[in-house]
Amino acid sequence: MSAATAPPREATATPSPSTPARGRARASGWARRAPLLPALVFMLVVTQLPFLATVVYSFRSWNLLRPDSQAWVGVANYAAVFTDRQFLGAAANTILITASCVVVAMLLGIGLALLLDRRFPGRGVVRTLVITPFLILPVATALLWKHIMFEPVFGLVNFVLSPFGVETFDWVSQAPVLSVVVALVWQWTPFMMLLVLAGLQSQGGDVLEAGQVDGASSWQSFVWITLPHLRRYIELGVLLGSVYVVNTFDTIYMMTQGGPGTASANLPFYIYQRTFLGFDIGQSAAMGVVVVVGTIIVATLALRLIFRTFMNAQEARS
Repeated sequence: MSAATAPPREATATPSPSTPARGRARASGWARRAPLLPALVFMLVVTQLPFLATVVYSFRSWNLLRPDSQAWVGVANYAAVFTDRQFLGAAANTILITASCVVVAMLLGIGLALLLDRRFPGRGVVRTLVITPFLILPVATALLWKHIMFEPVFGLVNFVLSPFGVETFDWVSQAPVLSVVVALVWQWTPFMMLLVLAGLQSQGGDVLEAGQVDGASSWQSFVWITLPHLRRYIELGVLLGSVYVVNTFDTIYMMTQGGPGTASANLPFYIYQRTFLGFDIGQSAAMGVVVVVGTIIVATLALRLIFRTFMNAQEARS
């Protein structure tokens, strides 16, 4: 029989997995997830239930000085939050402190990582000394900078700047935001340095050698080869640093108490003031919800950017 008159062959369909096989796969998946269920339940109880309670409080008018003042007010607390000039000022301080700290700490971390990536005698000791500020408790860091570095009469900063005419300048009172930023930069620079240093050590030396063979200078190799390779690590450091620094409370509490007035108060400290000094549970709960939602939105956008960078890097490698 010729090929033209041959009967058509039946299309062979891929057999679908049987129902028992799917059931066994599903049971196996749950068996693998079962050890994680206690941790998941614990996380939900510890984190989500308090947040749900905060959301409920945010729709009520509740001041501890007036125990019988509880009443359902809807979104009135949120309207008061967005028209509160002190809250908006604390939000501006939060953005300023977070952005300044993260940017300066990242730039210093990149510089220190480039220096510590080279071989020299005692490199291990120097690396240990550089990361020491990150290991100190934030409260101790704040007290160190307030009473040893920024003290107006006996402080080391004024002593170093005395040849330039700065002798009794009260940094904490007259430049509170700058004082807080300097203390936070000193604390977070080692963290940024560790991330960037990990990125530098993951870079292949053959790529740099190829650039040198092609005639690229050290600066060109850094800008066009090393810096794109470090992009993922820099983005991760900026994201983690922003999430942690935006929640700064202890440094501001120990150094400036949010003062003078509310000049250096950020959102966590201002919410603390409204809760434990103003006893206004309803509005402070609404402030907390607004801060959490804003942080989630920013973190989600940053994570998408980081994941997109990783996917692009994987596609480039493949």
